[in-house]
Amino acid sequence: MEPLLTGHAVLADTNYSNFKLKPDLFMRSLTFALAGFLFTALPAYAENTIRWSATGDAITLDPHAQNEGMTLATAQQIYEPLVNRDKTMALTPGLALSWGLSEDPTMWEFKLRQGVTFHGGQSFTADDVVFSFTRALKPTSDMKDIIGTVLDVIAVDDFTVRVVTDGPNPILPQQINDIFIMSRGWAEENAVTEPQDVAAGQETYAVRHTNGTGPFILELREPDVRTVLVKNETWWGLEEENPHNVDRIIFTPVSNAATRVAALLSGELDFVLDTPVQDLARVRRTPGLTVQSTAEVRAIFIGMDTGRAELRSSNAKGTNPFADIRVRHAINMAVDREAIVKRIMRGMAEPAGMLLSPGIGGYTSEIDALPTLDPEAARALLAEAGYADGFSVTLDCTNDRYMNDEAICQAVVGMLARIGITVRLDAKSKTLHFPKIQNNETDFYLLGWGSGTMDSHYHLDFLAMPDRVWNRTGLDDPDLFAMIDGIATETDFAKRDAMINDAWLRIKGAQVYVPLHHQGLAWAMKERLSLPIQPDNQPQFRLARVAE
Repeated sequence: MEPLLTGHAVLADTNYSNFKLKPDLFMRSLTFALAGFLFTALPAYAENTIRWSATGDAITLDPHAQNEGMTLATAQQIYEPLVNRDKTMALTPGLALSWGLSEDPTMWEFKLRQGVTFHGGQSFTADDVVFSFTRALKPTSDMKDIIGTVLDVIAVDDFTVRVVTDGPNPILPQQINDIFIMSRGWAEENAVTEPQDVAAGQETYAVRHTNGTGPFILELREPDVRTVLVKNETWWGLEEENPHNVDRIIFTPVSNAATRVAALLSGELDFVLDTPVQDLARVRRTPGLTVQSTAEVRAIFIGMDTGRAELRSSNAKGTNPFADIRVRHAINMAVDREAIVKRIMRGMAEPAGMLLSPGIGGYTSEIDALPTLDPEAARALLAEAGYADGFSVTLDCTNDRYMNDEAICQAVVGMLARIGITVRLDAKSKTLHFPKIQNNETDFYLLGWGSGTMDSHYHLDFLAMPDRVWNRTGLDDPDLFAMIDGIATETDFAKRDAMINDAWLRIKGAQVYVPLHHQGLAWAMKERLSLPIQPDNQPQFRLARVAE
């Protein structure tokens, strides 16, 4: 085999016909060259350093501004919640040592950890908890709906907090493990007492600067280029259950999957979060590398705007095809979920019939049953609805958020073409795609949803309730909305489970979403790195160990 060209040779000559390489070998050469270009500029460190990469970066470092996977994954290295989760997703103490309901069923009491300091040196007290919950409930917060039942947060003393809810809330501790605690003094000093307005493109001090209590301290932030964290030597967890030995973490987002894998294979990366399914076998065969895999608690799906009188991106003027349930049914019947899982996901997923993944409270295999795949019947339904000649619409899709997201959308485009629906694909970065959903500027959109609470209410509230920034379906079902409100306060768990089941049946019957699959996970890393895979796809480096 011909030797691979060096990065300098490839990048220095644009006349690629001069190189006597087969096309596939040339692309491998270029991929390795790009990997070297991206990663070799990083300085060398003597400490235990983890260099890792993923498709996209955190959208912001403001801990309350965006409820998005990579953003939360980054925040949890720096900030901490009252209640944490371990590698099995079970609740564990965070900044709160203990918690429980008081005699009043609408009041939870939290006993806080003492002797904790923020990275800036400020002492952690109950006042910071009151401030952070209040901030997370502000209009620009993307976390406000998670704790929407919270009416008041009261500092009883410096290390006791009571949270008052609008009616009993039996799962409040599960809901707050993504509500990160900030220093009131630091926020006031830097004019960030309100969360960044991401949808409006606002820039604040908290977007690029941090001050948490967590295991790592921000050293460098270059959005979409590099983020460097260093060990918090005074973190309380080092003396207790998480004595990690990681001194430095360097994160470099790389949208090109082949480049990420090339950097791992060449030794320039220690860990790749979203390993392409097509490269897993190759990584497993490479000495010194290992792959961990598990089912992620995340469903991938498509939403349809059924509430608008006329779609913005369609040639069906004066009407909204999605408003007709026969059209929605036809689309669900036309999408071949098993083909997507087999050909695009290469088995690293399970076909989905509902938006809730296995492992989350309220999931049932009965509701998750797939719609019948029948393109001919789907065509007949379109004709019955008055769209015998089909219609056009734009599908908004990410290309840097979910595993093979753009390829999934391309497959859906082809499947809908078979029944006469012409879909124009608009694939873009999540930094552009998500604001489009939040600003209600999309007719047809791809989205993935995991669970911060491991409970159905999280999904039901965000994806079904009206006026939620992630629900742009226009679903109109007052009885369902009342049911979801009731689930939030129901303390009889048998009754609550029955209500959850009924709610999912109503959503499935409405067919305002097209569930595609439950995503799988594969983390590739050097064998010297011990890092337990997380079903929420958010690595917790406080649990990591580097072999010395």
